Amino acid sequence: MNALHTPAATTRPVPEPVALTGARAVEAAPQPLAPPRWDWGGVRRVLVVRLRSIGDTVLSTPSLYALRRFLPDAQIDLLLEDWVAPLLDGNPDASRVLTVKRDSTSSRLALARQLRAARYDVAFNLHGGSTAALLIRASGAPERVGYASYRFSKLHNHAAPPATDLWRQEKTHSVEQQLGLLGWTGVPVTDRPATRLFVTDDSAARVADRLDAAGINAAQPFALFHPAAAFDSKRWDARNFARIADTLDARGVAVVAVAAPGETDVVRAFAESAKARVVSFNDLSLPEVSALAARARLFVGNDSGIAHIAAAVRTPSVVVFGSSNVAHWRPWTDAPSEVVREEMPCAPCAGYTCGEFAEAQCIRRVTVERVSAAVERVLAAG
Repeated sequence: MNALHTPAATTRPVPEPVALTGARAVEAAPQPLAPPRWDWGGVRRVLVVRLRSIGDTVLSTPSLYALRRFLPDAQIDLLLEDWVAPLLDGNPDASRVLTVKRDSTSSRLALARQLRAARYDVAFNLHGGSTAALLIRASGAPERVGYASYRFSKLHNHAAPPATDLWRQEKTHSVEQQLGLLGWTGVPVTDRPATRLFVTDDSAARVADRLDAAGINAAQPFALFHPAAAFDSKRWDARNFARIADTLDARGVAVVAVAAPGETDVVRAFAESAKARVVSFNDLSLPEVSALAARARLFVGNDSGIAHIAAAVRTPSVVVFGSSNVAHWRPWTDAPSEVVREEMPCAPCAGYTCGEFAEAQCIRRVTVERVSAAVERVLAAG
């Protein structure tokens, strides 16, 4: 069966996202990227589909915010995979969070019936895969939007040109790609809002108890480390992270590491290499990870979903990149943050295996000194 995930109450007033600055200039009022493609005045129910990972989910939140700002009274439902749905706990932009089980035909069929019954006016495909396209079509929404380059794009009756054309720039971030679909249909998006997650009362209390039991009280600043990553070309050496941890510990900043159950070996190597005492958690729920990141003075880690969580709760961050496309996947935040990477002629690449070297050099050539300098700058800015 498919679950209906109800967002919980938040611990604090909803913060308004701040438009990102620098190359993405703040405008007096956000604008759409094209004229409306239908009469938005009659739209009451909107479906947004964004399947897959933690990072993908976090990076969909600017689009969710832009829709809620544009349609404050509409029902806006977000469809996610069930395991990642708790990330949206406390998010006021989603009326409902619908879920589907990964690789489950029965779950998809039951969901298709649920979507059809909801009678959506508009459905946005922010994912691009075949499952998302089929579910969008199954919804029966009269206005179905995706990029022309998407799989099964003919199942959408509005096929957008490339995001680079819509934004008139050579490269686009994942957030800009998703916002581009909305902007192409008349939704104001040009302020490019930051990602945002919310911390629930329950998760904040549980994390406070866990930290207190580990000897870290509310007054103790700590840095949150995530030394793991999905594959080797994105994983900076745990011993390098340990050297950064020792520097912070010498300044009175405690060291906390977070990992998934399958990442315990990496965290163990990090803790064993550090002179500093390392408090580690490998059993936190996703809302608890958000609460932990929100408590941290600084996040230091690899390019991962956890880095996007830290960015979305506005924790200052330093993220080490290897093979990934920095322009597309860097943290999208208005908090102080830096990306540290080694420029390589072969980058970016798919990253699962290195086609140029026996061992991926993009991640291995990043020095401790460069990451340490980035930490200093981010701490000063924060």
